[in-house]
Amino acid sequence: MTRRSRRDFLKTVGSVTAAAPTLLRAQTRDGATRVSANDRIRLAAFGVGIRGQQDIRSAVPQRSASAELVAAADVYDGRLTLAKEVWGNRVFTTRDYREVLARPDVDAVIVATPDHWHAQMAIDAMNAGKDVYVEKPMVQHLDDGVKVIEAARRTGRILQVGSQHPSSIVYAKARELYRAGAIGDLNLVEAWINRNSPLGAWQYSIPPDASRQTIDWDRFLGSAPSRSFDPVRLFRWRNYRDYGTGIPGDLFVHLFTGIHFVLDALGPTRVAASGGLRHWNDGRDVPDLMVALIDYPKTATHPAFTLSLKVNFAEGAGDNSAFRFVGPDGVLTIGDNAVTLSRRPRAKEPGHTADTFAKVTEEAFLKEYRTKFPDRAELRSGNEEVHAAPPRYNSTEDHFQTFFDAVRSRKPVVEDAVFGLRAAGPALLANHSLFENRPIDWNAEKMTRSS
Repeated sequence: MTRRSRRDFLKTVGSVTAAAPTLLRAQTRDGATRVSANDRIRLAAFGVGIRGQQDIRSAVPQRSASAELVAAADVYDGRLTLAKEVWGNRVFTTRDYREVLARPDVDAVIVATPDHWHAQMAIDAMNAGKDVYVEKPMVQHLDDGVKVIEAARRTGRILQVGSQHPSSIVYAKARELYRAGAIGDLNLVEAWINRNSPLGAWQYSIPPDASRQTIDWDRFLGSAPSRSFDPVRLFRWRNYRDYGTGIPGDLFVHLFTGIHFVLDALGPTRVAASGGLRHWNDGRDVPDLMVALIDYPKTATHPAFTLSLKVNFAEGAGDNSAFRFVGPDGVLTIGDNAVTLSRRPRAKEPGHTADTFAKVTEEAFLKEYRTKFPDRAELRSGNEEVHAAPPRYNSTEDHFQTFFDAVRSRKPVVEDAVFGLRAAGPALLANHSLFENRPIDWNAEKMTRSS
């Protein structure tokens, strides 16, 4: 199976062991209104770098009947050459994305550029009548979020943010288990992404032909501050606040997206972050270690809880990541393309410390205690359920299928512009908190900073 849907996987919630996990599967989708006569969505890509190429490969796998790449824009000529090498000479290429927007043979665009271009390109594309798949974070600055939301509403175009958890069959299973009360009343969520490699810390390769002749430097800068040509800042743009959003925009936003989807959460009330540049002293001006504590209020879908986030780019234990949704009756853990439910049934008796009393007092206490709890039940470890995605499952493929379904049917997606800002907002606040050295309040309903 090459396509799997969060909506259609086989729902099995029975107790199983880690050695025999439930396998999450997908079924055939229903038909939908076609976007073009040949049933292929004609895609353009803005940014054909690392994530852009990953997105195109997920959206347009070999022998795809769903979509085709017809155009690509990038400020580095080498990436445009690669687009033709991989997806064919028929692909129109340009340094100027506006030339792509003027083409009638483009139905939708993928925005996979540095963060400081996301909002402008998404708005321009919607104004040009194109549907938009924009990589996370949806915006680099909080003020741009409202502009993207307004453009989506005004134009009626589909906009989906590219944090793939809302289309994942794994996160759908976690959402189902949480709604069924599997862990009791949630009180804590822990999430972390740790890396210990140069590539994991955004030390991407610089092509030997990088020059003023092969790179449109001014177009890359766009609204960012003017600087002399420096290919390191282009190819390792995540390391710089002028173009990226650091750890929060690259990784925290994924964690917020997953949490908000599983819990139907609107967002937190307060974000407090700490961290700094601890290891990768390579000229970057963003931290390589960040920890954040976030408070969520009680709502109709979840009780009040605390969220702990951590990202470390010099983690001695190597690369690892996970979510843990913690409650009194169990823990939901998401990791390695599976969701695990570890149950701990509540004890039938509370236990006691009567052996610290004087002997007569202990005996009197135990006499009354055993009348209340005659079974003398002990605390018991619970059973474990594992619900695993099929081998080589790729939730990004499902996320693009969700997008394509919406392009055809014109029905809303889960991760629309509002959802995108609800995830990007608190992630960006982590940067605000760190650099301002204080907690920041957030109004999740209005999606505005409160202080």
